[in-house]
Amino acid sequence: MRNQRKTTYNSRNPKNLYTMFTALNILLQSTALAGNLEVSWGHVAFATIPVLLLIILMGFLKMAGDKSALITLVTTIVLALFAFGFPVAYTGLSFVYGVLKAIFPILIIIIMAIFSYNVLVKTGKMEILKEQFSSISSDKCIQVLLLTWGFGGLLEGMAGFGTAVAIPAAILISLGFKPIFSAVASLIANSVATGFGAVGTPVKVLAEQAGVTDIQVLSTQVVLQLSPLMILIPFVLVFMTDPRIKSLPKHILLSVIVGVVSLAVQYIAARYMGAETPAILGSIASIIAIIIYAKLTATKEDKELKAKFPKRTMGEIINAWSVYGFILILVILTSPLLPLRNILAPLSATTLFSQNIFDAVTQTEVVRSIKVSWLTDAGVLLFLGSILGGLLQGAKIVELIKLLGTVIKQQRKTIVTVCSLIALSSIMDFSGMISQLGLALAIATGSLYPLFAPTIGCLGTFLTGSDTSSNILFGKLQASVAHTTGADPSWLAAANTAGATGGKIISPQSIAVATSACGLQGREGEIMKKALPYALGYIVVSGLMVYFVPKIMGTILF
Repeated sequence: MRNQRKTTYNSRNPKNLYTMFTALNILLQSTALAGNLEVSWGHVAFATIPVLLLIILMGFLKMAGDKSALITLVTTIVLALFAFGFPVAYTGLSFVYGVLKAIFPILIIIIMAIFSYNVLVKTGKMEILKEQFSSISSDKCIQVLLLTWGFGGLLEGMAGFGTAVAIPAAILISLGFKPIFSAVASLIANSVATGFGAVGTPVKVLAEQAGVTDIQVLSTQVVLQLSPLMILIPFVLVFMTDPRIKSLPKHILLSVIVGVVSLAVQYIAARYMGAETPAILGSIASIIAIIIYAKLTATKEDKELKAKFPKRTMGEIINAWSVYGFILILVILTSPLLPLRNILAPLSATTLFSQNIFDAVTQTEVVRSIKVSWLTDAGVLLFLGSILGGLLQGAKIVELIKLLGTVIKQQRKTIVTVCSLIALSSIMDFSGMISQLGLALAIATGSLYPLFAPTIGCLGTFLTGSDTSSNILFGKLQASVAHTTGADPSWLAAANTAGATGGKIISPQSIAVATSACGLQGREGEIMKKALPYALGYIVVSGLMVYFVPKIMGTILF
């Protein structure tokens, strides 16, 4: 909600800048216009510094994530104050808002997701889960696809916010996969599903920001733009697992089956139900398809391996899955799909932060709040599910609390990394840096803009770590460019989410989740370099879909 009180602060007032920045701004101050959009190339140059610095520090110098994020945060603060003339008070408020937003809900979810895994390890039930996954198939490709694409997609559709990276990555390691592989595979898999993650939150927010009234059409367009990636990403995952040429026919068959099933279910859910269920139903369908494929292609070795495992009663299996079972039940019960959420959320809501913060783009103060609904928050649900499941599995409450304390201590570097990254993205947002970057790209690409529209969405997720935040930042921009160029506003708005899902692969925040789950703190740069080519390919495919599909098929599929 916008506060209508105007502020006289001018971000381009030379009095607010030190001499060096003033001189540079004068040299670079030329502006470009596109409709009602304005960009300062001087500010664009400064705004690129945090992005490039973070990539260089993490990707090329291989500096630890916490150190890279802290250095970039300090640099961003200096740029906001002196290059953008952003007032000290508002910079401070932006910082506090970013840190609190990092803690609630992102860090809470990360810590609780890792806590849930550690509960299973402590109670010894992780061994039974490993047996369950191994008994489905001894084929490593099937195991990876089932955990990251299927189970991970379901977690993303239900809860989002890092659960789909942390939990599958940790389980993969327990199955014997290398930590680096587990981290990269989980990051790549946690892409397509994020478009409809957390029960469709990104698309619902996008519709509001872009002024799209028909959310079913918007949801359908998102699915269409992502359609080739629903086949390509499963193929990438299985090929990473087994890169042998002789395995290609099997990989192609499996990825096509899983991809087509996911696409068909997501398209139907989006077209006839809206944004809430595509990721959930698509993931459930893909899990079923993978299991059926595994049963139909089971080898003699698979049957012999399954026979070696101890026979478990249904009670033992349910008990072993109780942690994740409780989590899923709680998430479903408190999801927007059911009325219980509307009852519980107001009863347990606490406002932790509510302040007017100056927005350099609109030249007005905006109200920003951090609210936690303790009975419906995803992090709290993960905690409750872990505690309930742990108690059912025989752990004592004192042991579980001590275990949680240990997990928190282990995540010190992750806490610093995520807080720094979200804080710097908040400062970049309010000071106008992110808007300048998005506008510059929109103007520079001209008539080819649809080809690059997903890149803007990717940029938003890279900077904020969130598909939803990317849609908040650039949803209106995409619609404005569409109106200026005569393109379909809904289609370009959908392109933002399509690109944003690709940005999740290399988002520093997502990488921080992966490193914390895999015990790889300090190796964020290595993971970023390995994940970057896949993210670039992802964005290229998305751009081609956004650019060519309307030219070839028009609105026939909408």
